[in-house]
Formats: sequence, structure tokens, C-alpha cells
Amino acid sequence: MNFTALHQQIKLQTDAALVTLIDALPNHAPRLKAAMHHSLLAGGKRMRPLLVQLVGNALDVPKKDQMAISMAIECVHAYSLVHDDLPAMDDDDLRRGQPTCHIAFDEATAILAGDALQALAFSHLADTPLSDFAHSRRANLLSVLAQAAGYMGMCGGQAIDLASTGKSIDLTQLRELHKLKTGALLQACVEMTCLVASDLDDHTKDSLLSYARLIGLAFQVQDDILDVEGSSEQLGKPAGSDIALGKNTFPAKLGLDGAKAELGKLHENALQALASLPYNTDSLIAFSELLVNRNH
Repeated sequence: MNFTALHQQIKLQTDAALVTLIDALPNHAPRLKAAMHHSLLAGGKRMRPLLVQLVGNALDVPKKDQMAISMAIECVHAYSLVHDDLPAMDDDDLRRGQPTCHIAFDEATAILAGDALQALAFSHLADTPLSDFAHSRRANLLSVLAQAAGYMGMCGGQAIDLASTGKSIDLTQLRELHKLKTGALLQACVEMTCLVASDLDDHTKDSLLSYARLIGLAFQVQDDILDVEGSSEQLGKPAGSDIALGKNTFPAKLGLDGAKAELGKLHENALQALASLPYNTDSLIAFSELLVNRNH
């Protein structure tokens, strides 16, 4: 199966599993349930489940463990987007070309939908059946996800972003911001998958985590470039919104050509991290190329 077909298959499988997860919830709060469905299934690319399952396939991780991690990650990711879009945060009306949750429903429902999606991530990961080895690492999985979502990850990065909006921070601070806000969850995809791979040696784990850190930052650099170069139709949200909000970005710090050079350097270093691995890494190479060449 070629990479594009594999990506599409993983996206469809993930979407179907997430629909089942939401549909299984009781109907005592139908508006909240509808808002969760809207936010979780509004056309995401499923890049994080793709990364989980590419690494999982390389490490021979059972499919049900891959899916459990993928679904928990996607619930956390969706919650973060709902809250990021709120008027008190980035105040966005569009996400993936559709009304954001607080526009489609209302602000209070959006806050609750984000809270409920985050809680659903942890309850699913805590309760869903796993392989015997993964079950023995369940507490570790929950810990890694919690750190990636909280003060040491996305929330900490978002706080730095909010505090620095309209002010100037240096390149080192900008990298740290996005290492937390964007990179932490992508790194968690790899770290959690490594946790449930039996007989994994330290060198392989370290190389995969290095790859994850580098592509996590590359993902954000490309986002910043697209905010300058992309169209609103491609992005599914207003182009130039980062500049309008006074955010610190890589093109603002380095210029557009400098940001593209930074992207190329991160990509090359990510490929070098894969080079010593005793696996066929073609799919992970293709993933990094998809990430840095995407137009939305």
C-alpha cells in the first residue's frame, strides 16, 4: 500500500472509531454531545494518528494499542483547538473551513465541549482494552499524555503565546513556545507508542523521540509560513491571522526565506535521526515530507 492510501485508510479508521466513541455516550446533554461531535469530526487530517500508527507498525505494536493512543491523542488535540478558538484566546470564527465550536453552538457549550473531550481522552485511555504489555504500561501512558496536555506541554505553550502576543520574544523563546504548544503532543504520539513496544532498545527510542521533536517544530514553522503564503480557502481559516493578532512567528523573526531555511534544516535533521534505525523508515520519511510540504 502506498503512503497516500495508508494515510487515507488510517484517517477513515480513526474517524469511524471516534464516531463510535461519541455515539456511545448517553444522550442526557444532547447539545454538548453534538458540539463534541462537531469539534472532533470536522475534517481533521489525522496527522497524529498517522504518526502513532507509522511508528507502531515499525515497532510491531498491536493495532488495538495504536488505536487507543490515536483516539486519546485526537480527543486532546480537538479539545485544544476548541479552547484556542475561543474569544478569550485566538478568537477564530473558522476552523477547517467550518464554523468554530463557539460560533456553531455558543461560548459556554464550547468550553464544556473542550473540557469533556479532554476528560474523554483520559477515560478512554484508562478503560479501553489493551494488549497485556500495554496494559502494564497504562499509568505511564496516562502520565505522558497528561504532561503533553498540561503545564509542561500545550497549556504552558499557550500561556507563553498569550503573554508574548504584541511583544517581541527572541528566537530561542519562540522555539520553546512551540516545543510546548505544538511539539509536545506530536512528541507524545511517538513516546506513548514507544512505551507499548516490548523489547525496544534505548537507541531506537532516543532516535524516534529526536525525530518527533524536530518534526514537531517543523510542523509549526510550516504553519507560520502558510499563514503568510497560503490563501484563506486553502487554510480553512483567515490567512494572515497571526500577523493581525501580533503573534511572534518564524517569518516575523527570520523573514520568509529564513523561515523556509529553518524548515529545511529541521527536516534534514529529522531525516538524520531516522538514518541509524534498523527499520524500514520510508513511511516516516514520507510523513515528514507530507508535513513540511503541506499547503493547509
